[in-house]
Amino acid sequence: MHSLAFDVSHTLAGGLVLISLMMLYQDRLYSLLNVFALHALVLSLSVAWQAFIQDAPHLYVTAVIALVFKAIVIPVALHRIVKQLGIHRDIESAVGIGPTMLAGMGLVALSLVLMLRVTSDADPLAREDLAFALSVVLLGLLVMVTRRNAVSQVVGFMSLENGLVLAATGAKGMPLVVEISVAFSILIAFIVIGIFLFRIRERFDSVDVSALDDFRGERR
Repeated sequence: MHSLAFDVSHTLAGGLVLISLMMLYQDRLYSLLNVFALHALVLSLSVAWQAFIQDAPHLYVTAVIALVFKAIVIPVALHRIVKQLGIHRDIESAVGIGPTMLAGMGLVALSLVLMLRVTSDADPLAREDLAFALSVVLLGLLVMVTRRNAVSQVVGFMSLENGLVLAATGAKGMPLVVEISVAFSILIAFIVIGIFLFRIRERFDSVDVSALDDFRGERR
């Protein structure tokens, strides 16, 4: 059972890292949103598996929150926002896909080396989950840094939060009230971001953040 628990947890957490790398490769907005929905689905499966092997029923609530809000509600809402705003469906990157993928693989290697060393005395299952979780967080940050479209930066922010949830559940879970608070915070942040997207689109006729640089006269 211990070997099976380790293998399944390792596979699901590794799948999250792989899907995070897939986000870096996407150059179409709708495909990025679909990959993000898959990311949230795998996260919910990972949390549900942790609930089973840790015998922690409250984590099933966390898995349901991830499935309903992150895999269904937010991607569907983002699809509607993109359609209503008539946003250009191609994603402009500040850095090319090749260098971005190399940077992403470097961040994954750095996360594994760093976390496996600093958690050498911890449970092997928790060590692997923490290493993969740090990789997901860093890859989410990389998506935010390398994409100019505001919607794709929102997706990077949401995937980053998925990494934090993976870390919290892998390290023997977290209180249910904390996860509910985080889920509502993310939902409120998403609503605020959606309002800003409408305002940016209304003001600049684009959601490309480089338009803000032009407005401030910072573009060289």
